[in-house]
Amino acid sequence: MAMAVKSGKGMLPAGAKAPGFRLKGVDGSDHALDQLISTGPVLLAFFKVSCPVCQFTFPFLERARNGEIDIYGISQDGEKQTREFQRAFGVTFPVLLDQASEGYQASNGFSITHVPSMFLVTPGGEISSSWTGWSKASMKAFGEKTGETVVMEGEDVPDLRPG
Repeated sequence: MAMAVKSGKGMLPAGAKAPGFRLKGVDGSDHALDQLISTGPVLLAFFKVSCPVCQFTFPFLERARNGEIDIYGISQDGEKQTREFQRAFGVTFPVLLDQASEGYQASNGFSITHVPSMFLVTPGGEISSSWTGWSKASMKAFGEKTGETVVMEGEDVPDLRPG
């Protein structure tokens, strides 16, 4: 699903420095990127609640939530719609709100053009991997890094679904 950004450049690639941000969680708590990465790598998963590829992808991310990498969803929608998405798709990892009223600061900082967009960020603030849409290979690789099985053996899922 396309998402316009102001920058006009492609999403940040592996090797790029992750831009800092401060966002509210759906629980009302305040989160800054430097705080999130202070204890280890994190996966930032940008999404819109109306995106069918996001709806498909997030239950797979949920399978990795108890792994060795913290996961944070970053919603481009309001709190109510985001809570409904979490409930409908079984998302229990923390979700932050990147609001239009605040200029989509994180989405624009990471130069995303489509959702879902995922960024694995190291404690040093470097993006170690990034991908957009559903990628079976990327999800399996992420699962291996977390120590959790994200795509089950024999599970009939497509190799790719563009966002």
